[in-house]
Amino acid sequence: QVQLVESGGGLVQAGGSLRLSCAASGRTFSEYNMGWFRQAPGKEREFVARIMWSSSTYYAGFVRGRFTISRDNAKNTVYLQMNSLKPEDTAVYYCAAGNRIGAAMTRGDEFDYWGQGTQVTVSS
Repeated sequence: QVQLVESGGGLVQAGGSLRLSCAASGRTFSEYNMGWFRQAPGKEREFVARIMWSSSTYYAGFVRGRFTISRDNAKNTVYLQMNSLKPEDTAVYYCAAGNRIGAAMTRGDEFDYWGQGTQVTVSS
């Protein structure tokens, strides 16, 4: 089992920045691929970014160049640095963990463990 706890969400003006954190406990963190997803009101959950156990990263097109995912295996934590935030980035952001061999880790069903989410609100 892996337990995930997100933090760092809040209210920010458009153009501002936030850094989300996801602290993991349980199984060996360094063996897991980690992802960030988000869900806005009335919309489906969507992929934001992922970082593999190897530290390879991949981003959704709408955040590329603005968001950065990183991990600190010594702290069992994955981060999402969000810059140049836009009102359309408003959503609940979820951290996820999975270790399926050969998976791209860009779909929700490829992850096995989820955090409770943290609200990000960007005002215009």
